[in-house]
Amino acid sequence: MSSLFQFLLSTKSSQEFLDITHLLKQAIEKTGIKEGIAVVYCPHTTAGITINENADPDVVRDILVTLDKVFPVKGDYRHFEGNSHAHLKSSYVGAEKTIIIHEGKPVLGTWQSVYFCEFDGPRTRKVFIKIIEG
Repeated sequence: MSSLFQFLLSTKSSQEFLDITHLLKQAIEKTGIKEGIAVVYCPHTTAGITINENADPDVVRDILVTLDKVFPVKGDYRHFEGNSHAHLKSSYVGAEKTIIIHEGKPVLGTWQSVYFCEFDGPRTRKVFIKIIEG
């Protein structure tokens, strides 16, 4: 058995991380699946999905600052839309994460959350969560 969920997100900044762990937990709960996997997927070329620390907001800040150093907003880019930095960050971070489900809960570390990563906002975005029993 599997179920697909779609959620709409509204980002407020040009670059930000939104903690979407609650959406993952909600999707798992709705299915009633106790053992399996969840795939969290972002269908956008200027955004991504990551898992990282949720306890100290400076971790997210440090990630965004470092990504800007590696992929600066203004660079020697040819893409005419002016958002090449966002495409590069999206490719680096990745569009999906797979999370184990055990006893009806996502298997995450004590300080881990699942984040939607906005690199070209603010926008209305989609995120898909596929819950697969197994």
